[in-house]
Amino acid sequence: MTTHNRRADTLAALDALAAQRDLPPGTRVRVHLVDAGSTDGTARAVRRAHPDVQVTVVDPDVYWGHGMRLASRNSRAAGSCEPTHQLWLDAGVRLAPDALAHLLDVSGGFEEEAVIVGAVRQEGTTTHSGRRRDGRALTLVEPGARPEPCDTYDGDVVLLPWAVRERVGDIDKVFRHGMGDYDHGFRARRAGIPAYVAPRHVGDRPPPPAPPGSSEPGVPLWQWWVYCWRHTGVRAPVLMVSPYVVTVARSLATGRAAP
Repeated sequence: MTTHNRRADTLAALDALAAQRDLPPGTRVRVHLVDAGSTDGTARAVRRAHPDVQVTVVDPDVYWGHGMRLASRNSRAAGSCEPTHQLWLDAGVRLAPDALAHLLDVSGGFEEEAVIVGAVRQEGTTTHSGRRRDGRALTLVEPGARPEPCDTYDGDVVLLPWAVRERVGDIDKVFRHGMGDYDHGFRARRAGIPAYVAPRHVGDRPPPPAPPGSSEPGVPLWQWWVYCWRHTGVRAPVLMVSPYVVTVARSLATGRAAP
């Protein structure tokens, strides 16, 4: 997990994770949280409410992708017992009481050789899930009665069997914030590892704050180019420049409209 100035949400996410039920006998959950320089007392509050959580405080310019890489590094370095799975959990998600048991059960059905994605709702509407290619778009995959295949995934709730994590690796360091989860899903697919959305929703998000908490200005040029080059094939050159062409065109149009 990684967080920045989301004390209430982070505590609620950790409370829900600590309250998970129906887990296989002997299951131990170790939580590694990266706090990106929160000024609202998040790290202190987590240490007080959840003393077993390993909290690492870093600079505020560490965004989601980098923070998740650091948390993964910490999880690998901790203890002498190799984990069986790694769970990505967004600090804004409140898991259902049996969510982790459900994800582990679905993973076992694929003999621990697939990525299992948990769909998340906000006010009854699916907001984060697996993603399926539909032309140029990546459409949300709604959870169904059985596991639904997907091409990649949002990073809110993702269960990686440890052998899968070892093959695919962490979120690429190129992606400091966004798109690292999509890139990870496509890399898993390229490695021959399937991904599925687990049946039913596994968690909820509260309504978003206003204004948004993230201060990162858009997607940096290099990250966008790497993503397009890796995953869009012959369309890569066009997609690489299209957002910037649109931006320039809008700027020119605004300039012409100015008095």
